[in-house]
Parts: sequence; structure tokens; C-alpha cells
Amino acid sequence: MSSSPSPRPEPIATNAFERASLPLTRLIARMPPLVPILVVFALVLVGSFLGPWGAIPLGLVVLFLLWMLGLSWPRLTASERLMRIAVIVLVIGLTAIKLFPR
Repeated sequence: MSSSPSPRPEPIATNAFERASLPLTRLIARMPPLVPILVVFALVLVGSFLGPWGAIPLGLVVLFLLWMLGLSWPRLTASERLMRIAVIVLVIGLTAIKLFPR
């Protein structure tokens, strides 16, 4: 038996949105799993400390999370959808705070 992990399956497009996203999903699938997580974390961290300009990296995170939610929506349970929407609302709130400080 081989101890090396099996590669992740190739993304399969089932609708127009997924077909349009396929080149980027293939790129992300070739990366080590930790890379996208660290990029999102770094953007949130940078966005949190940049003042009003921090809305730009936070907005990129919101767009990425919305894109990922759109791709995974048909396969998610109701509770998984709710958790992902809650995270997106949280990042949108942080972005709004950066755009409109007191």
C-alpha cells in the first residue's frame, strides 16, 4: 500500500458558471491546500490594519468567498450554507467599517 496521499480529483464543470470558473479552479486545485487559506488570511490581516484602504483587500476576500459559495452552493447542506453566509456577512461588515469609519 502506498503511503502518499492521492491527488485531489479534477474539478468538473456542470453549468456555465462552473465552466467559466474552471481555469481558475484548476489553478487553485494544483496549489497546496494551505496556499489559498494563507492568502485569504493574509488579505484579511492586511485589510484590517490599512485603514480605509483596507477595504480593497477585504473586498477581494468577499469576492473570493462569494465565488466559492456560488461554486459549492448545490453541494452544501442548509447549515453549511448558513455558516458560509455568516462568514461573508462578517467580512462585509469589516469592509464597511473600513470604508466608513466613525
